[in-house]
Amino acid sequence: MQFTHEHREIQKTLKRFIDEEINPHVDEWEAAEIFPAHEVFKKLGDLGLLGLTKPEAYGGAGLDYSYSVAMAETLGHIDCGGIPMAIGVQTDMCTPALARFGSDELRREFLAPAIAGDMVGCIGVSEPGAGSDVAGIKSTARKDGDDYVISGSKMWITNSIQADWMCMLVNTGEGPMHKNKSLVMVPMRENGQLRKGIEVGKKIKKIGMHSSDTGLIYFDEVRVPQRYLIGKEGAGFIYQMQQFQEERLWCAASCLQSLNNCIQWTIDYAHDRKLFGAALADQQWVQFKLAELKTEVEALRALTYQACENYVAGEDVTEWATMAKLKAGRLNRTVPDTCLQFWGGMGFTYENKVSRMYRDGRLASIGGGADEVMMGILAKIMGIAKKPSA
Repeated sequence: MQFTHEHREIQKTLKRFIDEEINPHVDEWEAAEIFPAHEVFKKLGDLGLLGLTKPEAYGGAGLDYSYSVAMAETLGHIDCGGIPMAIGVQTDMCTPALARFGSDELRREFLAPAIAGDMVGCIGVSEPGAGSDVAGIKSTARKDGDDYVISGSKMWITNSIQADWMCMLVNTGEGPMHKNKSLVMVPMRENGQLRKGIEVGKKIKKIGMHSSDTGLIYFDEVRVPQRYLIGKEGAGFIYQMQQFQEERLWCAASCLQSLNNCIQWTIDYAHDRKLFGAALADQQWVQFKLAELKTEVEALRALTYQACENYVAGEDVTEWATMAKLKAGRLNRTVPDTCLQFWGGMGFTYENKVSRMYRDGRLASIGGGADEVMMGILAKIMGIAKKPSA
């Protein structure tokens, strides 16, 4: 995959926005443990950056997925992990199924405002008892007249404290767990207030990703019209698995720049840091280890780019996206950890950007499917493990 002039221009625009509108405020937003999503998203929407791959009829640019990869990679210039993740939820996690399978009415009501930055969306899959085990969700939507009545809870939901709507995976039937689920659009607010039956249990305090609001949300007999169903009833699990392909590719692409930044910060520090009469960078172990880390990151880049190229060509990239997500999670742990060691005591200070990456990056092996789930998927694709019966 080669980035064209158009890709580079989008990256330049986004990089300029990050330098002017995001990075100057990151420390403040990290301390507050939330960032002004509506304000930031509106500015991104005005630049046309929230719907690069979405249909032009709803305000998108109608471009192929390589442009999402280019954007995700550029978000790595942000000096924290929480804000890029929140943006990625809006562009590549809560909107793909809506854009692909939603009715024209749904897309005009929810997708178009999300692309414009007028609404903040979130994706409601994980629950207190079901994270990577998507099939194990317990939330339900029963029919009553022309409505669904939704009850249950969702946990670890990025953007949910500020969200205007949730693309929610719920059980709509009693059949097999892979065939009884549906994706339903759930408006979260009316006149700026949470709708009746929706309660924010708490904003979850995390060890990293501080500027991203993450909620535990309760739903008690929340009524939504049945026309808010995305696509076909009972196809929600399949839709969500397809949605995961883009989420996992986004995850891999989004860490390429930040991992290289972490390595470069450490190289710069190693040249300045003097010990035992020489620079830290003169130590052969430091040289070799940083060279090895850079090689690993570039190998991930090649894997991610190839996965994207295959996806744009219309191929099923479950295997490629899964491998990229797995490798990204591992490198988000090993690169900051190794670099932090070279910073010594300075690496253990809270304000250090490497220590922030160390905290933020740990989520990459959990969110969007844990490493163990990724390896389980690969084992099935490779024919090592048995596939579940239909």
